[in-house]
Amino acid sequence: MSQTFNLQLATDTLSIEAQRLGVRPEQLERINVTVHASIILLLEPQLHLTYQIQISDAYLAAQLNWPEWTQDNVSFTDYLWQQTCLECFIAAGSSLDYIEINASPSGHYALYQFQNYREPSCLPPMPLLQKDGKTTARINWFDHSAKRRLTLRKVTPILNFSPSTVDTLTVASALPISTFMPCYRYERSFGVPLDQLPLSLFDSALFDNLSNKDSGNNTHTDIIYINQIHPCVILWFGESALYFAPAHASPPDFHQRSYWSNFDPKY
Repeated sequence: MSQTFNLQLATDTLSIEAQRLGVRPEQLERINVTVHASIILLLEPQLHLTYQIQISDAYLAAQLNWPEWTQDNVSFTDYLWQQTCLECFIAAGSSLDYIEINASPSGHYALYQFQNYREPSCLPPMPLLQKDGKTTARINWFDHSAKRRLTLRKVTPILNFSPSTVDTLTVASALPISTFMPCYRYERSFGVPLDQLPLSLFDSALFDNLSNKDSGNNTHTDIIYINQIHPCVILWFGESALYFAPAHASPPDFHQRSYWSNFDPKY
């Protein structure tokens, strides 16, 4: 019940973006962004998203604005797209409404509800509210403890593969220099509780009965109506932003639903 998305640099002015950052276009094209999306039904059913960014250029990595995650930062915050931001759009069937999720690596987040393409058009957008109609929706940040912390992971040099039990330095001494490339890695992982979503995306009545069903015989994927997903990333390098998405309109517009990916939580 997971899907992997390889995001591409979303720009029609690659050479201009490269010149602004003082690099060659191919250096920007080598930025690797991957998003893993899955539905987790244990404990609190949620959409689980893991964002992984790899930058092989030390000069670019030094310019990246990637804030440190802290518990004190965890709060609903508007206008996160004006800084480095992890985004995801989700929708269901033929319904025109959709949800936009913003998550800053710092811990700040926001969830917005749209009734149609960019409607309502107010800024900040209309917040997604929980069932009480007053409390803003939330996300759950995942702490991978000692194995993978919710902080900047920076490794240089790094092998082209990731040995699990063999010491990296031992392997490095036995391989030619050409097998190594400096690589700066950044990762954040969070979940969106499914019972916060509107009925058009999620059947809350079935959700309430989850605890009464035998999870060993029923995966409950029939209750999840999400069938379109569009994970995106905004990376700010100094005063310049780069945008990444699996696909995009021209000029780039992440709200264009015709470019969103189909999502099947059963696979």
